[in-house]
Amino acid sequence: MRFGNIDRSERLTLWSIFDFFQEAAICHATNLGVGRDAMTKNGQAWILSRLSILVERRPSYREIVEVSTWPRGCEKLFALRDYQICDAEGKAVVRGRGGWLVVDIEKKRPLRPQPVVETLPPNEGINAFPEGPAGLNPLESLSKKSERIASYSDIDSYGHTNNARYIQWIQDATDMDVLTNASHVRLDINYLSEVMPGDAVELWTAPLDESDGNFSCGFAYEGRRPASSESPGQAVFRAELRV
Repeated sequence: MRFGNIDRSERLTLWSIFDFFQEAAICHATNLGVGRDAMTKNGQAWILSRLSILVERRPSYREIVEVSTWPRGCEKLFALRDYQICDAEGKAVVRGRGGWLVVDIEKKRPLRPQPVVETLPPNEGINAFPEGPAGLNPLESLSKKSERIASYSDIDSYGHTNNARYIQWIQDATDMDVLTNASHVRLDINYLSEVMPGDAVELWTAPLDESDGNFSCGFAYEGRRPASSESPGQAVFRAELRV
């Protein structure tokens, strides 16, 4: 683990997990012949729509880990991809599953992923994550925490806010001690709408009410466009964090 991947507890941050998974997915898709360049030639792109992760243990500074990923077939419009971070003994300490969309670049509409996914290894029965990725419903009684403007550091090569940057926004909207002290963590996020350069996003949050024997507390988050007389404030992402 590098210095930039840890917080003051000297353990891996949630943002770094998403960044690792993103890089692994990009590299692996390229190796399988369905990377960015190959997809662009067909007028298509991969867009992450959902991701669920389960952290059993947060690796520490200078600890050697191995990040791996593999495709897991389709679920409706989602091309599934599993992720795993293993320690030096080969034990999985972080597991995840993402749902990717194949999108028509010009029309910005989802396409059936089967023609692309059928060219990939199915990896049946090789599961990093027990379910999901989770679909999240809107919650009431959220309170506005802060507001962000999508700026240079948020924007990726597709010209919109990168999926891992939303995790940094969530981290910044959470009590620092909660994240620093967290060991066993679950995070689910749904990406609902593009956030372009200069867009304002309000961050709304509230504690989760339901009890879960595996976690001591939880929080719901929603990123919204500011409401106006013409619009009620569209949600751009939803997330739930349990620690």
